[in-house]
Amino acid sequence: MILFLYNIALMLVLAISAPWWLLRTATTQKYRQGLRERLGFVRPLDGQKLRPLIWVHAVSVGEVLAVSRLIAALDETLPGYFVTISTTTRTGQQLARQRFGGARVFYCPLDLPWAVKAYLKARKPVMLVLAETEFWPNLLDGCFRRGIPVAVVNARISDRSWPRYMRLQRLWKPFLRRLSTVLAQSQVDADRLRALGCEADRVCVAGNLKFDVTADRNSAATRVISELRGDLDFVVAGSTLDGEEAMLLAAWPQLLAARSALVLVIAPRHPERFGAVADLLERSGFRWRRRSALDERPLKAGEIVLLDSIGELASTYSLASVAVVGGSLVAAGGHNPLEPAQFGVPVVMGENYANFRAIVGQLRERDAIVIVRAEALAEAVGALLLDPEMAREIGARAQRVFEKQAGATARTVEALKTILEARSGH
Repeated sequence: MILFLYNIALMLVLAISAPWWLLRTATTQKYRQGLRERLGFVRPLDGQKLRPLIWVHAVSVGEVLAVSRLIAALDETLPGYFVTISTTTRTGQQLARQRFGGARVFYCPLDLPWAVKAYLKARKPVMLVLAETEFWPNLLDGCFRRGIPVAVVNARISDRSWPRYMRLQRLWKPFLRRLSTVLAQSQVDADRLRALGCEADRVCVAGNLKFDVTADRNSAATRVISELRGDLDFVVAGSTLDGEEAMLLAAWPQLLAARSALVLVIAPRHPERFGAVADLLERSGFRWRRRSALDERPLKAGEIVLLDSIGELASTYSLASVAVVGGSLVAAGGHNPLEPAQFGVPVVMGENYANFRAIVGQLRERDAIVIVRAEALAEAVGALLLDPEMAREIGARAQRVFEKQAGATARTVEALKTILEARSGH
């Protein structure tokens, strides 16, 4: 009955919003990309003809990065299986294809009964693995009806989404109680998932997969920028959102006063904002260049680089003297401080970090991160630039936190192996 009511509500919402979606699809490329797949037209994957298929779903860039080490571990540990990856967003799809190749990456269908049915019939997965908490009733029900085990990895319920989930507890409970295993990031996440309806004995704390994801220092971006940097130092501001770039530009003269031989790298979170940020930089009066337009001209002190690429931010953090992690200076919940922490780079974040509360909490306990009010950004970053020894110590403590918390990938692989073995009767 709950699924029936959900589908009635879904159809009503689609009918009411259809004009808006049709207009967006007609005028905006990102809404057209992958639309056939989302609606249930299944693109064949050659590899699935030879081996049983595991379907891993990672919504967007953050989830793709989080499961990248897990995918590699599954490939190595379970060579008899074909591990595929779906995403929801266009940017997630682009990054997944870069990381894993297009032969096993596809768009996840919309949670429409016919689209889900088409995918499950064509893909015939032996297991569905959901990254974090990407719950869709029709997809879950379709798996349960076919006896396909569903595992949730790196599971979390953020402070912001927790009240919303609780209001819809009656919707979620019939689905969540049938999940095969739920591997939570923290004890708080585990307790919340049990409260929502997951079977208590199927929920455990496996840790955060993001602690196991290490970026390659020797990426295309770092090679290009390193060749042009000379003796300059870098402040790298990553995953910035609307409003944060303006804060950084306002702080830039004060940072240059603290250390004159400095370059600022700004990496907007969403590629569709590259143009808007470029316009902002053009109006600022500062010298700036796009990452995509870097040529043989050396970088100069005071210059700004717009990182207008996907999947290169993590490695670019390795060049930084100080990292500013975005989404935290505005009320957006923050982004992942572990990306710079893995390189021993001191991290500055704003006070809005609810999406990464557990990680930030561990870093704060060890004095391994600097949390500031938005209006104190220039002062905090400037202090680290003026005191390199203090900056190195904070970065080293952050790196130790990152290294100490590793191991979630191995625990996750073992849990998934156990499910597959139970399914095959071994």
